[in-house]
Amino acid sequence: MQQSVKVNFIKDEIRNIPDFPTKGIQFKDITTVIKNPLYFNFIINELADNYKDRGITKVIGIESRGFITGGALAYKLNAGFIPVRKKGKLPAPTFSTTYTLEYGEDTLEIHQDALKKDDIVLIHDDLLATGGTCLAVTKLVQQFHINQIYLSFIIELDFLKGRERFSPSYEIISLINF
Repeated sequence: MQQSVKVNFIKDEIRNIPDFPTKGIQFKDITTVIKNPLYFNFIINELADNYKDRGITKVIGIESRGFITGGALAYKLNAGFIPVRKKGKLPAPTFSTTYTLEYGEDTLEIHQDALKKDDIVLIHDDLLATGGTCLAVTKLVQQFHINQIYLSFIIELDFLKGRERFSPSYEIISLINF
């Protein structure tokens, strides 16, 4: 089966949940896709293929759905996995940043010893919407003076133009676009 056909099958399997987590938000639920091992493997393999020759040393997964596929990507790329978590969830000293969501405000943290300057980092999450969450994570990562950062997502909501909030120096890959 061709890649575009598989992507369309996966796209059709993503569940839409209206008014979640707040009224007016159309939540894209990937659990309907990742429960299917064929779709889950396809997603991981497709994303990993984009980065297999980039020398990725660390994959950062954004809480919480970014953990699911981020860990699998790290394994596939033979890289370490770094969780970025909500405030108060990491046990060692952290860097933190507060940012605005489309439906509120939140704080994310990363361990202060998570990265080294010479790491090549892939920041991964399930969804790129307005870009606020991933921008916050790039701010955290920049505190380590990392030279090469890539961004990957399973889904991108094009109409929210989140991609436009990032510098052109960031290569952004999304598998599925709505």
